[in-house]
Amino acid sequence: MATVERRRWRGRTALTLLCASALLAVSGVLGTPGAAQAAPLPEPGAKSLEQVRKEIDDLYRQAGTATDAYNLAESETKAQSAKIVEIAKQVVAGQDQITALKNRAGAAARAQYRSGGMPAGAQLALSGSPGQFLDGTDRLRQGAKATTDLLAEMNRTQSALQQYAKDASEQWQKLEANRVKQAVSKKEIEDKIKAAEELESKLQAEEKARLLQLEHDAQYKAQAAWLSTGVLKELNASASESGRKAVQFASAQIGKPYVWGAQGPGAFDCSGLTSQAWLSAGKAIPRTSQEQLRLLPKVALKDMRPGDLIIYFDDASHVALYVGDGAIIHAPRPGRNVTLAGAGSMPIKAVVRPDA
Repeated sequence: MATVERRRWRGRTALTLLCASALLAVSGVLGTPGAAQAAPLPEPGAKSLEQVRKEIDDLYRQAGTATDAYNLAESETKAQSAKIVEIAKQVVAGQDQITALKNRAGAAARAQYRSGGMPAGAQLALSGSPGQFLDGTDRLRQGAKATTDLLAEMNRTQSALQQYAKDASEQWQKLEANRVKQAVSKKEIEDKIKAAEELESKLQAEEKARLLQLEHDAQYKAQAAWLSTGVLKELNASASESGRKAVQFASAQIGKPYVWGAQGPGAFDCSGLTSQAWLSAGKAIPRTSQEQLRLLPKVALKDMRPGDLIIYFDDASHVALYVGDGAIIHAPRPGRNVTLAGAGSMPIKAVVRPDA
């Protein structure tokens, strides 16, 4: 009986080890890259699976660049819409002021009518008393100043209204231009994603599994090369309180899907994740990876700490949140989920710090 139990135990152990090996083979970051299964001989002129992988990666990269352009146009559109609303409020206030000034001018005209319609200067000349004359002179001077001030204020308000109208026209033109940019970027994104998905859809299930393995192998190779420089020996800075909160937020999003243009709560694109992570830490940062690179303070790689943002690729089309120990959390691309990855698994362009 004991012999039977030992055999069962050995069988279960072997099955466990087999499952663990399969998981490690596709882990990319956590384990060594698995060996891709032997590919069948390609047809003459057919693309290799590695060529297909690179083509798909390029398409998703291009979609990422277009997504950044779309997101920037969208944020600018929101800002311009808010500006137009503010201008509209200023126009209403200016029109109310004009109405008030006209009422004051009307009141002055009605007062003159009640005095017999005689100009104030004529009334002053006909006064029979030196005291009345002096009092009248003072009132005439005050009245003249009030009239001058009233006219000047009306002119200023009219000029302001004209400027508001000009500003509103300019903002509408920018708004329309950004809507065009959004439409162009959206079509480019959809076209690139569709092309990538069509390439992948032509693969058999076994080829898709090998494609994923090739993707993980490439990431592992890049991460191993980055770590071989000894970079982790220098990366020992602790996260700030805000950085710690940003990391906590990003960690809670692991497993949620990448959707271009998304900022949560159910899905994210790369900069949507990083901007929302820092917003949760009380710091509003630019929406796109390119604007995050342009506007946030840069730090040296050796000074990087958890919570910092790593900008990737020459065109700054991707961004991730550094979480320590050589790892990042990011939203990779369509068809993938928010995940933990190696910080060196992609070409690093710069490191920026939202709370510098």
